Amino acid sequence: MKKTKLIAVISIVLLLFLSACNSSNGNTQIQLAEVTRSVFYAPQYVAIEEGFFEEEGLDVELQTTWGGDTTMTSLLSDGSDIALVGSETSIYVYAQDSKDYAVNFAQLTATDGTFLVAKEPDPEFTWDDLRGSEFLGQRTGGMPQMVGEFVLKNHDIDPHADLNLSQNIDFANIPGAFASGDYEYVQLFEPTASVFEEEGNGHIVASFGEESGQVPYTSYMAKESYMDGNEETLSKFTSAIYKAQQWVQENSAEDIAESIQPYFEDTEVDMLATAIERYKNQGSFSTDPTLDEEEWENLKAIMEEAGELPADVGYEDLVNTEIAEEVITN
Repeated sequence: MKKTKLIAVISIVLLLFLSACNSSNGNTQIQLAEVTRSVFYAPQYVAIEEGFFEEEGLDVELQTTWGGDTTMTSLLSDGSDIALVGSETSIYVYAQDSKDYAVNFAQLTATDGTFLVAKEPDPEFTWDDLRGSEFLGQRTGGMPQMVGEFVLKNHDIDPHADLNLSQNIDFANIPGAFASGDYEYVQLFEPTASVFEEEGNGHIVASFGEESGQVPYTSYMAKESYMDGNEETLSKFTSAIYKAQQWVQENSAEDIAESIQPYFEDTEVDMLATAIERYKNQGSFSTDPTLDEEEWENLKAIMEEAGELPADVGYEDLVNTEIAEEVITN
């Protein structure tokens, strides 16, 4: 009897374990954390809405974790299996001698995704107009702020000496603070930048993505331990993302906007299309999931210029291209 009961208990535990790993339809379940909700990540929403994850036998549960620190904390504490977040966060974790660090395995965006928004219309804008201005900045050490500083310095502007720079607002509250405060300039992602223009709360005057060049701005990463035990799942995930990247390249901004509109219920489809067209025109959406070494070196140069590079971490240490390369080949 005791042996029978033991077998029964083991069977129940095994069933519970399997149900945690697989959804009711037999698909593999993935907990995915995204650093923010933005049109910048259009291919990801396309992968969900157009059924590319489902085609690969995956059920993806998406959560928005609002900020690089909280997103990486979710990943490292097993609150999520995969994180979509700036690649700089993987360098920060690795430099802390983490035993189970995060590895970049698929790239989603290839430029900065922010736009310089002015409170007042300025059709004749030049970067020198920023000197002495009230500028609402981003979090120290985050990609938006580092890219912003990189671009400003390329225009001979010291962000800490030539601007009245404020960095005391949480990422999620920056748009509201700009709209209600006395700030003259801010960096905003889409569709917020276009919404501000439509509502008269701001005016896009420049693109940081166009100014900063190619960089692995946001990538999918997983802990090394997860990658070691879930290669097939990560391959299927990357395949779905690649299908979505190709779909975005082949379809119009209007079609993409229609596909991803459920993720932006408060934004009209035509405004989403405008934002998508901006990103497509400046090459923000990666055409495939491979993160190449030149982009990695550009990332480190931006971090070093900002004084935020904790260690010269090699490309081969934190980037795994084998999965993406196999997916593209097949």
